Amino acid sequence: MSEQSPDEVVPEVVAPQVMGRHLDRQDGVEKVTGEATYAVEHPVEGDLLHAWLVTSTVARGRVLRVDASAALAHPGVEAVLDHESAPRLADTEDRELAVLQDDRIGFRGQIVALVLATSSESAREGAALVRVHQDAEPHEAAFTPGSATYAPEEVNAGAETDTAEGDPTAALAAAPVVVDAVYETPHEYNSPMEPHAATALWDGERLTLHDSTQGVHPVRATLAPVLGLEPEQVRVLAPYVGGGFGSKGLPHAPEVAVALAALSAPGRPVRLAVTRQQMFALAGYRTATRSRVRLGAEPDGRLLALRHDAESQTSRIKEFAEQTATAARMMYAAPHRATTHRVAELDVAVPSWMRAPGEMPGMYAHEVAMDELAVATGVDPIDLRVRNEPEIDPETKNPYNDRRLVECLHRGAELFGWAERPEGVRARAEGDWWVGTGVASATYPMLWMPGNGARVRSIEGGRYEVAIGAVDIGTGARTVLLQVASDALGCPPEAIDLLVADSELPFATVAGGSSGTSSWGTAIAAAAQQFRADHGEHPDPGVATTATSGQYADMSGHSLHSFGAVFAETHVHRWTGEVRVERLLGVYSVGRVINPTTARSQLLGGLVMGLSAALHEEGWRDPRFGHTVTQDLATYHVAAHADVRDLRAEWLEEEDHLSTPMGSRGIGEIGIVGTAAAIANATHHATGVRVRSLPLTADHFLDLPAFASEPAAQV
Repeated sequence: MSEQSPDEVVPEVVAPQVMGRHLDRQDGVEKVTGEATYAVEHPVEGDLLHAWLVTSTVARGRVLRVDASAALAHPGVEAVLDHESAPRLADTEDRELAVLQDDRIGFRGQIVALVLATSSESAREGAALVRVHQDAEPHEAAFTPGSATYAPEEVNAGAETDTAEGDPTAALAAAPVVVDAVYETPHEYNSPMEPHAATALWDGERLTLHDSTQGVHPVRATLAPVLGLEPEQVRVLAPYVGGGFGSKGLPHAPEVAVALAALSAPGRPVRLAVTRQQMFALAGYRTATRSRVRLGAEPDGRLLALRHDAESQTSRIKEFAEQTATAARMMYAAPHRATTHRVAELDVAVPSWMRAPGEMPGMYAHEVAMDELAVATGVDPIDLRVRNEPEIDPETKNPYNDRRLVECLHRGAELFGWAERPEGVRARAEGDWWVGTGVASATYPMLWMPGNGARVRSIEGGRYEVAIGAVDIGTGARTVLLQVASDALGCPPEAIDLLVADSELPFATVAGGSSGTSSWGTAIAAAAQQFRADHGEHPDPGVATTATSGQYADMSGHSLHSFGAVFAETHVHRWTGEVRVERLLGVYSVGRVINPTTARSQLLGGLVMGLSAALHEEGWRDPRFGHTVTQDLATYHVAAHADVRDLRAEWLEEEDHLSTPMGSRGIGEIGIVGTAAAIANATHHATGVRVRSLPLTADHFLDLPAFASEPAAQV
């Protein structure tokens, strides 16, 4: 077999034949028949050990002693690891990952011991028998308006902490109409169906990890130096993943814990499944946010000034700064603008990515503020957004790739019947239910990650093997990448064997930031086109080409974004305050849709997740003890089937070859953006009550006939 490996290849545009059409999910049969093997279901050889985590019960302090005697006496328990007995890590700079390395406790729910047993039942009981003696220290776990904050060096995704243009203070002072209000979102938890889990085996030379992760290569790149191993000594596989929503985008403490367990028991596979309750402390979450949004406008609604000051909280042991205000920098035209981010450092679990970090809470605040401006000026909410359309990106001053927000708004209005909407609030009722409609804009940046590679190999019978280390977390990546490969090679999908989700395969970045298909598909296109250049249309079996994609997306010359418009109809019960979302519609501009079936699933899923945030999701932390009280799906409520009624997602027909050779952009996150705002705006239209903090629980809408909230606008 011969193989050629050019340095970087910038692919040409891929002509669509299979792309844009329906293709059955390639993993569908395995999943519905139960044949798909998840992280703790892989067959293993040798004496299996089950791991169970023991976690701290104080928010800050030290471990004085771990008494494992009762646990070790329990049948089946073979070992208990703690900070004195666990293998030493080579790098403990990241305190989230410095598992069992010292006696410090940084948050309630931190791993303080690890039980290994011959069955999961024995491991669980053994963990209950471990006695951890702790010395509690004073802690701070409440994120309040009075919390001390600081300006981080940067916010998530490397965005600038603060930005300013013009003189927004003076412009706000002189503006004929001003909206000035504070909007809040609560702690939200990813809660994927499959918990964080892994099976690890250390054979004395190499660590093999079957992980529930959004990126096998990022896990290897993170764990190898932490464990003191060479990257080649770590293999990570994730053939099936039961959801992630960002929580599995970065390695967290459980992966280190199971790796330590495997290192302590060479030759024995170790399985760890984090409990649902433990995930609320160990798997990341969306931090609560507080946004003060100020809009200054002319009487006709045209923006003169915009200011978005965002606060969030982070962990004292590791910083994560949500980029809440970044969308405000580019969403609408305003000559004077400013955004800031401030962070409160608390003794709490480490926040992390959750679907559309930054954009989801930030656009909630911004789009409710825009609705308040529409009410204050008497301008239709759609017309208000159209009047404030920028000609170029207000932040970068670059032209947009193809900003079609106005078309999304108009198309959505047509489909939704917006023209029939009454102008005033509390203008329509059906029995005891007040009825209202609302709209909000959505946006998400087109992200393209460098360094992705792919391998194409010809095999017998005129078939091809296409390999890339990408992970399908349930989004349908297997299917759409097969379609990309099919068009790039010019052969039917049935002639391709697609290999994914193994760190032995060519490098692939994380399945996150809606960057997966864009980045991986570009790499596959590059490898396929280079393969044809190297070996022609009729290659000999066994020849192969590996290529890394060069910079394709025009990230510097254009502002690359997707846009959308979300429309909601809500019914609010006049006596109980119950909120129902009877209709929810999203219309999006996302480039070429490679597979209509999987794309619609992604967009509908995002809309449902946004609906869930609007109606239910609210994590509560007890500041006295530092723990999340709502740490299961009985108390942390998410949307159920009964909450989802008339739900639709549409998209504009288009292709964007400034972004990818396939003409596509990512769609995984835009569906959640703006959805909660559209629902909140609809409840205001229904009732006259302006709710500025999520979720929209019934208590906000009690005593409706006699109550309406104070407006935030000054005219």
